[in-house]
Amino acid sequence: MSVASNAGNEVVSDKRQLVAYLESGCKPASEWRVGTEHEKFLFRKKGHGPIPYEGTDGVHALLEGLKVFGWNGVYEGETLIGLAQGLANISLEPGGQFELSGAPLNSIHDTAVETATHLAQVKDIAGPLGVGALGLGFHPTLRREDVPWMPKGRYAIMRAYMPKRGGEGHDMMLRTCTIQANLDFESEACMAKKFRVSLALQPIATALFANSPFKEGKPSGFKSRRAQVWTDTDPDRTGDLPFVFEDGFGFERYVDYALDVPMYFVLRDGRYIDVSGQSFRDFLVGRLPSLPGELPTMSDWADHLTTIFPEVRLKKYLEMRGGDGGPASHINALPAFWTGLLYDGSALAAAWDLVKGWTQQDRAALKAAVPREALAATVAGRTVRDIARDLLAISRAGLKARARLNFAGADEGLFLDPLDGIAETGMTQADTMLALYGGRWQGSVDPVFEEFAY
Repeated sequence: MSVASNAGNEVVSDKRQLVAYLESGCKPASEWRVGTEHEKFLFRKKGHGPIPYEGTDGVHALLEGLKVFGWNGVYEGETLIGLAQGLANISLEPGGQFELSGAPLNSIHDTAVETATHLAQVKDIAGPLGVGALGLGFHPTLRREDVPWMPKGRYAIMRAYMPKRGGEGHDMMLRTCTIQANLDFESEACMAKKFRVSLALQPIATALFANSPFKEGKPSGFKSRRAQVWTDTDPDRTGDLPFVFEDGFGFERYVDYALDVPMYFVLRDGRYIDVSGQSFRDFLVGRLPSLPGELPTMSDWADHLTTIFPEVRLKKYLEMRGGDGGPASHINALPAFWTGLLYDGSALAAAWDLVKGWTQQDRAALKAAVPREALAATVAGRTVRDIARDLLAISRAGLKARARLNFAGADEGLFLDPLDGIAETGMTQADTMLALYGGRWQGSVDPVFEEFAY
């Protein structure tokens, strides 16, 4: 979940300014970069319990410890809530999930270095505290009431509002983790095509990265419990976004959509003001009930965009949001998968050819089926597993054409190898864990904390 924006204090009084904000993200292909974000659960190695914010082994202690590596503190008032270093930052999710929002990088080889460095630093500081880190999409053991809330103002507002809109909002906040890739576009037409392709294909990524079959120590009936949680979080800010596939879709249409998503908060002088359920359209004309007569700034708009949760989200770039948290190999594989599909013209065209015949009903049915069935789900007469194999071949060709080579002369396609194995065998990490649960783990989930920890 994104931190508060520093987009600027420009006063906004016209929708055209909001459109221009999104449009300003356009950049030539030579300047396209890849950003990777990944969350992980922290746990006590002894007993596998949750990590509170305070205490000698708490989240605050971990954040303070990481400063030795050159990270600078990010504060809300006097409370340390994150770290920053260059264009990267470390932030806290509501339940203490630890997130690295990586810098925009030139290649997935660079992503792999960033990922390895971050995980090594966390392990170096967390180990002596008796704290471990786990990459899964949904917490395998904790009940909702067992998870400590982090001391961030925006989370208090969301915590109060979420139950009004869905039954799983608190689970989304407290018990889920994801891997996300952020990618650029060249023009409005480029953005629209990438948005359509990636939105249609998010369920395929969800299936490939399915890694959350447990809930409170038992199989949940889902391969991606995380993905299922999103179906009952908040219909105002999630969903299929059918308008993305309509003729004429572009920046203005997304602005219109975002304006109709109810607000959560406004940040003023370091303090979060609760405006939950109120309208940004009213804010735009000085009629926000909580701030009468006041107009929004561009930072308010940027913050509002972070509170919208479709599986592809538009800011000044496109965010791919459909994958469960997972091991280091998956942290690298997810941006590689999307970079190969979206950053090469031939690959993007091939991916569009694969999905352009799907109807809205096809896309909705696929999204509904994948959390439970993963690679066994079907769409338009084909299994997700077969589609995934096609997409991996397309992505690999796109990465080869990009020709970003490492020191050994290998292109970024090497990061797709773990996904090839999943697609060929039909065994997601969720399937592997379920097989272990029914076999060697003898009906216990506890071994996941040793065998799947970073």
